Amino acid sequence: MAIEKVLGIETEYGIAGGPDQDPILASSIIVNAYAQQGASRINWDFEGETPDLDARGLSGLTAFAPIVETHLANTVLSNGARLYVDHAHPEYSSPECRTPLEATLYDIAGEEVMRRALSAANAGLEPPDAITMYKNNSDGKGNSYGTHENYLVSRKVDFSDVVRAMVPHFVSRQVVVGAGKVGAETDDALSHAPSFQLSQRAEFFEEVVGLETTLKRPIINTRDEPHSDAERFRRLHVIIGDANMSQVATFVKLGSTALLLAVLEDRGAAVFPPSPRHPVRAVRHFALDPSLQAVEQADNGESYSAWDLQDALWHLAQDYVADTGASAVAPETEVAEILTQWREMLDGVRADPSGVADRVDWAAKQRVLQGYRERHDLSDTDARLRAIDLQYHDLRPERSLSARVGLRRLFEVSPVRDAVHNPPRSTRAFFRGRCVERFPDEIVAANWDSLVFDLGDGPLQRVPMMDPLRGTADLTENLLETSTSAADLLRALDG
Repeated sequence: MAIEKVLGIETEYGIAGGPDQDPILASSIIVNAYAQQGASRINWDFEGETPDLDARGLSGLTAFAPIVETHLANTVLSNGARLYVDHAHPEYSSPECRTPLEATLYDIAGEEVMRRALSAANAGLEPPDAITMYKNNSDGKGNSYGTHENYLVSRKVDFSDVVRAMVPHFVSRQVVVGAGKVGAETDDALSHAPSFQLSQRAEFFEEVVGLETTLKRPIINTRDEPHSDAERFRRLHVIIGDANMSQVATFVKLGSTALLLAVLEDRGAAVFPPSPRHPVRAVRHFALDPSLQAVEQADNGESYSAWDLQDALWHLAQDYVADTGASAVAPETEVAEILTQWREMLDGVRADPSGVADRVDWAAKQRVLQGYRERHDLSDTDARLRAIDLQYHDLRPERSLSARVGLRRLFEVSPVRDAVHNPPRSTRAFFRGRCVERFPDEIVAANWDSLVFDLGDGPLQRVPMMDPLRGTADLTENLLETSTSAADLLRALDG
């Protein structure tokens, strides 16, 4: 039986400017500026970080495991999220959320956190050193950075079945949730001289399965780091995704993937459509064709377009929901909305992309680009088009094109502001966030599955949180409200 889905998004933000044009320094200024506002003074606990564990259970399969950079700015927020410097980017990792809609809210809250951090950072800099931040996936110079999704999956599912089931989805979902891109950056994509691609990330993927995230990027990442009870759970770490400015696209990206993982847990991999014989070629080929006509031969000898695969996957999810309700993913009304939006976006991009430009990022961006190109009689290679592409992802409200193209909103300002400060009530993030808010002076470090307290009169005390569905408001709110100190809380937990 499918386990309840817990999910979230990690977003590395593109950055420009800063003192000496140093991205690591600029990223550190961003993170520290937010922390120094009183948002958090708690360090990240790297105990138990295992980036080199491979879900395939074998060693020596890849040349490089991800590097854990323990020396860079790193803090925990009162909403249960993590804010830190990852390589040369500020990154916001949302708290664990119970449904796709909740995870979308906390991704949007991450944008607001970053805006506030950017404002605080720039207030302390001279104008020539001002920093600009973008929610996008490449710098235009051949460097890509990630928007990673995480999903709780049963350990009972063999990882080979995860690969078999999810490759068709990950190579094709860009037709509805791709962010769009002007031109190309990698040698292979440049050889096709595209004026526009569906996805920002697709051209950077080189393998079907692998452990790495910055080199030889795989469609299916094998990092086996569940941040929970490893005997019961695995965390599917999805690195093949674009940074969406459309709230609906984020919702559908999370919702469709969560639904298909539930299908996998309950019905197995055999019910999924066949994978393309050459998945890396397919994900790149599909991205290069905004007409959606490109096809790839699959393992069964038939040829499929990205749209065909998404259509088959939607019907698979629809049948599953009709039979089971998919309560492991979300409540009935939310599951119905996932299917509705996914279907409307899928049909819309085939019939007339401009008709779903209020939800599909690549369609919204393409419409803006076409209008500007025609108005100014520009060639496809004009540098101003790349500038428009970048401006679509600008976080500054007064500069952001995505804020002005009519994208649908799922949330008003009030719930987003609330989510900036308060954790979701549905997962262990509630306990983490409330402890960070109430006992900041007694918590020396935190991570996804534990908190470390220092009461000052004895050894450090670690509180484990190995089940993402424990530590919820229902289970811990009364305990937290009746504990007047961290010492009271720890005594109650021991009792």
